Amino acid sequence: MNEFVLNHPLITHKLAILRDANTGTKEFRELVTEISIFLMYEAMRDAKLEETTIETPLEKMDTGKLNVDNYAIVPILRAGMGMVDGILTVIPNAKIGHIGLYRNEETFEPVEYYYKMPKGIENREVIIIDPMLATGGSASAAISKLKDDGVKKIKLLCIVASPQGVKCIEDDHPDVQIFCAAVDRELSENAYILPGLGDAGDRINGTK
Repeated sequence: MNEFVLNHPLITHKLAILRDANTGTKEFRELVTEISIFLMYEAMRDAKLEETTIETPLEKMDTGKLNVDNYAIVPILRAGMGMVDGILTVIPNAKIGHIGLYRNEETFEPVEYYYKMPKGIENREVIIIDPMLATGGSASAAISKLKDDGVKKIKLLCIVASPQGVKCIEDDHPDVQIFCAAVDRELSENAYILPGLGDAGDRINGTK
């Protein structure tokens, strides 16, 4: 199992406000950013550090530092953009790629319309971000596209997942770790997560 659910009272509290239909656009965006920071900290738990020597105000010491140039963030457009600021709070120098996918409302299959990655993407650890992991089709397609480009280490960060979405990623890409704030009960007939938090893209952008 490569699924990591952040079970923490602060996240449960923030997620409860995020889910509330009465939460406005500004607060929704802020909460997405805050939860994204928690997710990124957890996802970086196994990060490799490079040995270095620094000088404190009192003496020299040997320590470790992260090579931030080794990382790239890839939001799945458009909702994934809402998580970018939180991720960059943790790794400010990470490069950013973009992949645009929308769901065919009849087949629920992902359709790609945009793809642009930083140079040397094959040499970086890639963090895919999307607030919702519903059917898992879009995330799986994004992972496949990155693997085709030679990327070898990929992690997926989402705020809310469905059991079906988690299973899709585990079946299609068992090497990819999933970090989320909650795994909800099920998908609706229209492939929306229940109880979920609505359409994350619309709520982030204030478009509905």
